[in-house]
Amino acid sequence: MAFHFEIIKGDSHSQARLGRIETSHGALTTPAFFPVGTQGTVKSLTPEELVEIGVEGILGNTYHLYLKPGHETIGRLGGLHRFIHWERPILTDSGGYQIFSLAKLRKITEEGVTFQSHIDGSQHFLTPEKVMEIQRALGSDIAMVLDECIPYPSSHEYVKASTRLTTLWAERCLKERRKDDPAFFGIVQGGMYRDLREESAGDLTRMDFQGYAIGGLSVGEPKSIMQNVLEWTAPVLPENRPRYLMGVGTPEDILHAVMQGIDLFDCVLPTRNARNGMLFTSKGKISIKQARYAEDPGPIDEACRCYACLNYSRAYLRHLYLANEILSARLNTIHNIYYYMKWMKGIRAAIQEGRLAEFYKAQISQMNEAPSDGAMYHQTAAC
Repeated sequence: MAFHFEIIKGDSHSQARLGRIETSHGALTTPAFFPVGTQGTVKSLTPEELVEIGVEGILGNTYHLYLKPGHETIGRLGGLHRFIHWERPILTDSGGYQIFSLAKLRKITEEGVTFQSHIDGSQHFLTPEKVMEIQRALGSDIAMVLDECIPYPSSHEYVKASTRLTTLWAERCLKERRKDDPAFFGIVQGGMYRDLREESAGDLTRMDFQGYAIGGLSVGEPKSIMQNVLEWTAPVLPENRPRYLMGVGTPEDILHAVMQGIDLFDCVLPTRNARNGMLFTSKGKISIKQARYAEDPGPIDEACRCYACLNYSRAYLRHLYLANEILSARLNTIHNIYYYMKWMKGIRAAIQEGRLAEFYKAQISQMNEAPSDGAMYHQTAAC
C-alpha cells in the first residue's frame, strides 16, 4: 500500500511539526486525532457525519474485529473500508491493550499470547505473525505490531523483560511484511523508566518501520510521569517518520504532546464522555445532566458551529440524556468530535502561522481559569 510522510513546517520554539501523510485511501494533515471505531464504527455516528465534522481518519480495533465478525469475514467482504463504508485512512491497533486488560484471562510467552474471549470464553492464540495476518485481511492503512502493554506500576525487572519481548515480536512482524501490506508502526515500550524507554526506542529505530508509536501510557500513571516519558522518548525517534501517541487523550495532553513532536493521537475520551453526558466547550467542560441546565435555552457552546449547537438547547440535551434517548448519544458525540477536530485544526494553524507558543499559553491559561461544574474526564488508553 502507498504510504508517505512529509514535514511541511516545524515550530521554532518547540518540537512541534506540521505534516502530511499520504495513504492509499487519501491524505491527512498532522497533528491529527483519530476517533476510535472499536467495532468498525465510531459509536452512534455514520461515516458521512464523520466526514462532515472533518474527521480524516479513524482507528479500528484488531482484537474486537478478530473476535466478531472475524477478520476473514471482513476480508472476504472487501476489507474494513468497504465493510464499514469508510473511504478515508484507517489505523488498526495490535490488540495489545485489550490483552493487557484481560490479565486474568491470558498467558504471555515468547511465542505469543493465549487468552480467553471476553465474549464467550473461547480460547485463542495470537502471535506477532497472526496479528499481521489479521490486519492484512482488514486492509488498514496503518498497522501496529503486537506489543505487551505494561501495567503501572511495575518493577524495573518486569518492564525490562516485557520490553525485550515487545522488541522480539516487532522483529517477527517485520519478517512477515509484504509489498502490499499496510504501513507498519513499531511501538516503544519501557514503562516509566527512562533507560528502558530509550533502549526500546533505539532497538526499534534500527528496524525499518514506517512510523513509531509510544505505547504504555495513560494506564494509571500521574500526568507528570506521562509528560516525562514523552520528553525522554519523542526526541530519540526518527524525525522523518510519523510519531503516534497511543490512547491519549485530553485536549491539554494532546497539546503538550504536540509540543514534544507527536503527530498522531487516538482516544475514546470524546465519544465515551459524550455518552456519559460530559461535553467539551471553549469555556470548560460541562456535565449536561446537571439540574442547572433544565431550562437553559442556549447551545452547548456559543462559540461552536456543530450541528448540535446550531439546532438544540442545553435544556433539550439534558432531557434526552435523562430520558436515555439514543439521540442524546448522537448529538453529544457530534459535538465532542467536532470540538476535537476544531482543536486539532487550531493547533495546526498555530504551527503554520508560527504562533504555537502563544496558542499554548492562551489555551492552557483558559483551561485553568475555566469554571468546572463537576464534569469529569473518563480517560483510558483504549476501548
